[in-house]
Amino acid sequence: MRKWLGLALVVMLAATPVFAGKVAVVLDVGGRGDLSFNDMGFKGTDQAADDFGLEMVEVQSATAADYLPNLRNLARTREYDLIICVGFLLGDALDQAAAEFPNQKFAIIDSVVDAPNVMSIVFRENEMSALVGALGAMAAAHYGYPNVGVVLGIEIPVLYHFEAGYRFGIDWGNKKYAAVTGTAKPTGLLYTYTGSFSDIALGKAATEAMLAQGAVGVYNVAGPLGIGDLEAITEFHRNKGTKSGPPYYFGVDANQDWLGKAMHALASGMKRVDTGCYTAVKAVVEGTFVGGITSLGLAEGGVGISKFIDLLEFIDFGISAGALRLEDRDETLANWAVNRGTIPAWIWRAVDELEAGILDGTILVPTADTGAEMQAIRARYTLGAP
Repeated sequence: MRKWLGLALVVMLAATPVFAGKVAVVLDVGGRGDLSFNDMGFKGTDQAADDFGLEMVEVQSATAADYLPNLRNLARTREYDLIICVGFLLGDALDQAAAEFPNQKFAIIDSVVDAPNVMSIVFRENEMSALVGALGAMAAAHYGYPNVGVVLGIEIPVLYHFEAGYRFGIDWGNKKYAAVTGTAKPTGLLYTYTGSFSDIALGKAATEAMLAQGAVGVYNVAGPLGIGDLEAITEFHRNKGTKSGPPYYFGVDANQDWLGKAMHALASGMKRVDTGCYTAVKAVVEGTFVGGITSLGLAEGGVGISKFIDLLEFIDFGISAGALRLEDRDETLANWAVNRGTIPAWIWRAVDELEAGILDGTILVPTADTGAEMQAIRARYTLGAP
């Protein structure tokens, strides 16, 4: 009997995960301080490390040539319970590293690596972008603007998800505005792939061109490059002598409504990279980690359009990042309320209706993963695109 108890204890101990107590985050050529995609990755991993008593180590890649060496150097140590790659651009390097280190657990955001030791976390960005597009289209029709814009980064599949959903949302918003008001004022789309996620000057120039063509607002789908979008919109208002109303800035990934003390940001398409990173760490700690694809959309809380409760969370996020002063908190909240009030209540209810339809499956938002699929969606939803 004592022998069997001892054997059972050995088996139980062998089955119990042994943790090193460390998790690593590897970035592509971006870095901390973007108040968007990368910072969201740190936000979720920081929280998980705090909750589960882990140490977090970050590794920044200076160039694309650093991706594979960084992953190899981390995996060789055998010190990390999980190595998280934040960004689509790390996919090829992880594909190789995962094969070289089959006992190392990895996770990647925004890419799919087909390996049993890799959790591939992807998002249905088309769903939240549809909500932003619908809001933009109805706002444009309400104020008599001919277009709504979007400034994108590098032309990759992840960004096709955004564009596809945005086009669908604009089309939906056009139809909804006509149905509610009895007047058709179809909004066109202005879009630019800048080829960069970091060149703020490119973002500013692209946004300035769209504002000159009558864009009611511009959606940032390029992470930190979007700082240039907001700069252009802020200067446009300054020159007009206006403090609220169109043109608007639409944020991305994080809730960016608080940027610029919420003077001109109307809403954000939130992609909860923090939720994805937290989910991966939690799975390792709880022993439920499995390789494969984890897809996060509206239903899972992985994406969404910004709401007041999100603003409260991300004002604190901005303060902790040193991008907003504590003494500006109340002014930011007041500005946000004023700017949101420039949009009629029925338009906000229509956005809620679209969200409910996506959640219950009665509205299906298209997406694209290849150039050919994206071209087909552009052909279907032309929206006056250049």
